[in-house]
Amino acid sequence: MPLSSLPAARTTVFAPRLAALLREHTGKDAFRLEPDTMGVAGHALADRILAARRATETERPTFKPLHGRSIGRTEAASVMRVIGRDVREALERPLPKDADLTGPWPLTGHLFLRDLILGGDPRRLRILMSRNLELTPKLTWSVIAAGAAVPRRKSPGRPGTISSGIAGLFAEADGYHDRRHAMGIYRRAAAPVCFTVSTLVANALWLGSPFAGETSHRNILHEAARLLPPSWNILRYASPEYGALDARIGAGDDVLVLPLLSHRDPALWEDPDAFLPGRWDHLDPETAPGYIPFGHSSERCWGRHMVMPLAELLLDLIRDAGLEVDPAQRRAKVPLVGLLGVEDVRVVRAAGGRHGR
Repeated sequence: MPLSSLPAARTTVFAPRLAALLREHTGKDAFRLEPDTMGVAGHALADRILAARRATETERPTFKPLHGRSIGRTEAASVMRVIGRDVREALERPLPKDADLTGPWPLTGHLFLRDLILGGDPRRLRILMSRNLELTPKLTWSVIAAGAAVPRRKSPGRPGTISSGIAGLFAEADGYHDRRHAMGIYRRAAAPVCFTVSTLVANALWLGSPFAGETSHRNILHEAARLLPPSWNILRYASPEYGALDARIGAGDDVLVLPLLSHRDPALWEDPDAFLPGRWDHLDPETAPGYIPFGHSSERCWGRHMVMPLAELLLDLIRDAGLEVDPAQRRAKVPLVGLLGVEDVRVVRAAGGRHGR
């Protein structure tokens, strides 16, 4: 089902199940999705559910148990500090002068960020950044197991480059099982940063490019995250707190909170399906009702402070280079995957070399 919310000639084609959610449940508060699953899109009820208790280790998207080994909050916080430091150091270094951001997005942006942040890391770690590993967890774990089986070398990086801090966790690992865990952490912590940022920017380009010169990066990205939130659902397993909040939720019901729907709720947003970055001139993304692209205020995504600066950097480079979505591209698909976004957006240099700002 095509749903248009873009420059007039473009159509976004959502996967059938996503299209059905948008068509049948936008504007609803709570509804049954499966015999044992309730969907929640009403912002007030979603707020109460997400505030009722903290996410368990199996509900956390990044730091679920890794091959049966729990990742405690102390370890998770330490890992995020390390990758956060890697991002800050990458932003402080001179940018490559020959960067070419034309081509298919989000892949092009993902590869640029991988090389910017993790360019000096060993090959066995860099291969974990491949988007192809998203196809199946078994493939990811096979690559990790094979890489961990080879004893690490004394020289962890490539000649003339600086290895990242997140790669240092692997360098410090002693023995096969610790190397395997460190490689799993690398995949869990580093890959989502590049995936999320490149997907968010691809979504923004598709929804609004070419941008008016005075439109801020901040507004563009928040509006893109509203219409195509990369984290489009938040799962909470059955818990006694939820039935006490709403009688429609049974004792055995899992709950799926759906930012995809709350972000388009006509009761919250004027002209909800339109890409209007200017609306964020008067809205605070930290407090706007129903806007939760980085999770609930009680437990925000730890990576959000990395995502926005990197996304703004990419937008800055794209706009300064005079790039835009290929005018000949009329349709883009949004597949049913965990990270919501358009696929294969063709980015080209604007005709006549005009710049987007």
